[in-house]
Amino acid sequence: MSFLETDVRATPAMKPSQFHVLTVISAILLGLTIAWGFVDARQIGGVPVWLKPMKFALSFLVLFWTMALVEARLSPAWREGRMLRTTAMVMAAAYLVEMAYMIYQAARAEASHFNLSTPFHETMYTVMGVGAVSLIAGVAVMGWVARRDGAAAMGVGLREGVWLGFASTFVLTFIVAGYLSSTGGPFVGLHPEGAPTLPLLGWSGVTGDLRPAHFAAIHAMQVLPLLGLWLDRRGGAGVLRGVRIGAAVYAVLTLALFVQALMGLPFLPLG
Repeated sequence: MSFLETDVRATPAMKPSQFHVLTVISAILLGLTIAWGFVDARQIGGVPVWLKPMKFALSFLVLFWTMALVEARLSPAWREGRMLRTTAMVMAAAYLVEMAYMIYQAARAEASHFNLSTPFHETMYTVMGVGAVSLIAGVAVMGWVARRDGAAAMGVGLREGVWLGFASTFVLTFIVAGYLSSTGGPFVGLHPEGAPTLPLLGWSGVTGDLRPAHFAAIHAMQVLPLLGLWLDRRGGAGVLRGVRIGAAVYAVLTLALFVQALMGLPFLPLG
């Protein structure tokens, strides 16, 4: 059984959780933003207006699917407890407000992030910042619960991978995204209009870009649990040590991407 499957023996007749519902909503929004992108050719700064909400819908789909998969392995006492119910409600509120605002701004062909052009936009940018902190705090809560739940259907490697992966996402995202939100844009240095970027991702190919480090930070919560699961299946001694070394290496690589961007160097030079 893989990390991407639910252990039905540990979760008999489990009803869909709020995280399952949020995953489905994200999938629907992903489909809608892709469809709208085909019929609406407008752009913001040379980027299709629906690309940002589409990427965020995909990112949230992966986030909530991961949360749902971990939740399914928890014992009923923790899974149905007030802490996780409250966490899910807070994350749902932050998510729905952020996606609603991004879709609204895309429909108006206006930027949602780093848009401080009016008091309304300033307020909404602050609201999105609070929501982002709430979302990664919810990830940290889930990681802490997985560590504390001794009856969870997890091997030692998977449990450590979930704990360290979710905690790493919280800490690393707080560092990188916190700095990113204060700079007024993702670029460090000059990115001329029309300069080459990585396909789909849009990362600059000519100057420093903080988004690669941000991407690595938010996906620690998938990479490290998968590492722990692989070490569990591989067996042998040193599973915990392997996960912890992996977490340290991942953190160093993420921070290296951050420093690279701060030095004004592109993730991959394209011109």
